[in-house]
Formats: sequence, C-alpha cells, structure tokens
Amino acid sequence: MNSSSPQTGKSRLKRWAPLAVVLMVIGFGWFKGWHEYFTLSHLIIHREYLGMLVADNLVTAALGFVAIYAVLVGISFPGASYLTITGGLFFGGIAGGFLSVIGATIGSIIIFLVARSSFGDFLQARAGPFVSRMVDGFNKDAFQYLLTIRLTPVFPFWVVNIVPALLNMKLLPYAIATFFGIIPGGIAYAYIGAGLDSIIEAQQLANPGCAEAGTCSIDPKALITTEILIAMAALAVISILPLIIRKLRARNSGAAKN
Repeated sequence: MNSSSPQTGKSRLKRWAPLAVVLMVIGFGWFKGWHEYFTLSHLIIHREYLGMLVADNLVTAALGFVAIYAVLVGISFPGASYLTITGGLFFGGIAGGFLSVIGATIGSIIIFLVARSSFGDFLQARAGPFVSRMVDGFNKDAFQYLLTIRLTPVFPFWVVNIVPALLNMKLLPYAIATFFGIIPGGIAYAYIGAGLDSIIEAQQLANPGCAEAGTCSIDPKALITTEILIAMAALAVISILPLIIRKLRARNSGAAKN
C-alpha cells in the first residue's frame, strides 16, 4: 500500500517548485548564452543603442532594468556590481543607484523565500562553519546584524540573501535591512557607471573604434577611484549612525538603571 497521500504530493510540489523554477531559469539562461551579454565589453559595444532605447522609453526602461536585476539576483546570478554600473551609465548616479537597490532588494526577497520554502532545512542541517559564524549575530539582533553585514559586505551577497532564511529571520525586517544596507554600495557603483562614458571616450582617443569593436582596454577595478571609495565609506558611516546612537542610548539607559 502506498503511504504517500495526494496531499503529501501537493505539499512536496509546493515546497520544491520555487527551487525548480530557479534552477530551470539558470539552466535555460546558460544554454541560451545570456551570461555573455552581462560583460563590460558587451555593454561598451551596445551602449549607444541602449542609451537611445532608455532615452525614448525612460519609464519602461527603468522598470525593465529593475525586473532584470531582480530576476538575476533572485537566481543568484553573479555580477550585481556590473548591473549597478550599467544602471549608473544609463540612468545616472542617484537614479541608477536607487533602481539597482530596488531591483536587488526584490531579488533578495525572492531567493530568501525560495530558500525558506524549498531547501532551507537541507542547508541548515548541513550548515558549516561559514554559516555558523553568523548565527550569534542573527540570534542577538537579526535586523541590526543584517544591516551591518549589508553595509560592510564581508560575505558574498548571495550568501547573505540565503542565511537569514535558514535562521528564521522574518521577511519584513529582512527586506528593510537589505534595502537600506545596500544603498551605499549601490550608489557608489552607480557613480562608477555614470563616469564610464568619459573613460570610454578617452580610450577611443587612444584607440579609435575600440568601442564598436569591443576592444577598449578598461579594467573594472580601475573604475573604482579613491573618490568613489571615500564616498562609499562616507555613505556607510552615515547609514550606521542610527545604530551607533541606539547602542549609546541603550548603554546609557542601562548605566542609569544601575
């Protein structure tokens, strides 16, 4: 006699369907070669055409950019910084940064829900020292800890998207901490993209036609200037000021009670 009931089958389908969708999207994308489009050289080759599309359909382009960003983060596709640079190039430093932050937050929520519903128990049972390093921080104050590691990205972005789900963090504080925590990095990388045109023009003066041929020798690391790093650090400090103030108030309150 078969011990599994139709209800059990439906429960399993509901549990694993999100993960199956993610894996199918990843497989289809790699089969179609979508990853080849997300390179700096490809962006340089097509930047004029894409720029015209954005200029003629600004709202649609912005929504499309957010949707693409969300999907790629939702399937843990590497290269979020590249997408943020792209947003800065076509939408400007501030607008491109915030569009990237919105897309990244939505994508983070997607993979958070997938992890919690599909394979959270599996990963939690096999969590190694890497995940264990985060347990204490999330147990003490999940929101504050997540905000801190978002502001100071010591761990890979996709790992920070999944681990809170494994440790039973609630969705709303996860989403809020993610949104505010990635603003400094999002704006900093968007400003890198906003200055990309001038760098490409300088390369074309030295090597005419390199943009169309995709042979401009631009090292992505060279785009991160001292000014960008200072701006990123300043934004991070500003973002964590509320946490510092909260800690000081809690400390003073505890001292007053004693």
